[in-house]
Amino acid sequence: MKLAALAEQLGAILTPAPGANLSALSTREITGVAGLEKAGPHDVSFLANLRYSPLARTTKAAALLVDPNAPAFPLPTLRVTNPYLAFARALELFHPSHRFAPGIHATAVVSPSARIGARAHIAAYAVIGDDVILGDDAVILPHVVLYPGARIGNRFFAHAHAVVREGCELGDNVTLQNGAVIGADGFGFAKAADGSWTKILQTGPAVLEDSVEVQANACIDRASVGETRIAKGAKIDNLVQVGHGSSVGENSLLCAQVGLAGSTTVGKNVILAGQVGVAGHLTIGDNAVATAQTGIPSDVAPGAVVSGYPAMDNKAWLRTVAAVNRLPDLIRKLRSLDKRES
Repeated sequence: MKLAALAEQLGAILTPAPGANLSALSTREITGVAGLEKAGPHDVSFLANLRYSPLARTTKAAALLVDPNAPAFPLPTLRVTNPYLAFARALELFHPSHRFAPGIHATAVVSPSARIGARAHIAAYAVIGDDVILGDDAVILPHVVLYPGARIGNRFFAHAHAVVREGCELGDNVTLQNGAVIGADGFGFAKAADGSWTKILQTGPAVLEDSVEVQANACIDRASVGETRIAKGAKIDNLVQVGHGSSVGENSLLCAQVGLAGSTTVGKNVILAGQVGVAGHLTIGDNAVATAQTGIPSDVAPGAVVSGYPAMDNKAWLRTVAAVNRLPDLIRKLRSLDKRES
């Protein structure tokens, strides 16, 4: 693809390096996308954070996606409001998704009562249960199982070994990566007088709204009563556990190994970084952020940034960690003072 054509596709302004000729630059051939350090003379790269400017000044890339207000660099720039998003779109241009031809594989098991939308691709050994409703343009890869009564919208994409349990509801443009399980039983047991545990029936579905993605081996549990709901545009990373009866707001991110105990409410545009744990029956307000390995035992206010365990304001946590690192020196000084006084 010519550099000028790429700029047009991305809605970017092509700017030559200082002293270079724009007309000659426009016809430069771009064949791929790469990071700053590995980009070659036919790759486009990106700079989303100016602290990496030194790398941008030494990269061998043909051109660089940058913010419109970024400084000049010794190579052509594609100036665009969101360089990272433009980078994602450039990847799509050079690595188009595989197209799956409509059809049902001979080894797939599809119930006669299932309603399958137009142009579905149902691969080998997939199982689609009774009364399933599956929208148009679905892609069901090998060993996917849709339990009876599942309701799924258009453009559903389920990678191998994903499971949607009975009665769960999924909107349009939902993606399940390998091994994701939607609607497994919530962890509910009542203790009997003899000390044994009696299983509490989990009757409520898991509901995923439009444009939700659940990544590999993540689990969204069904509820004992009511529902577990993941709102529009939320993204659930690998190995995340969403407990029964929880809700996750629009466009929130739950990063790897996050765990929500039952009946947790997560607001809109929340980011829970890797290995964040949240106790049950709590509310995390809109736009809150919890940094990696935060333990959350109580509600988090909207817009707060918290860290550590128990979760506290991020700036206070940074000061606390700095103070803890100084403790050995402080203890030595105290012991030295004690010796002098004695």
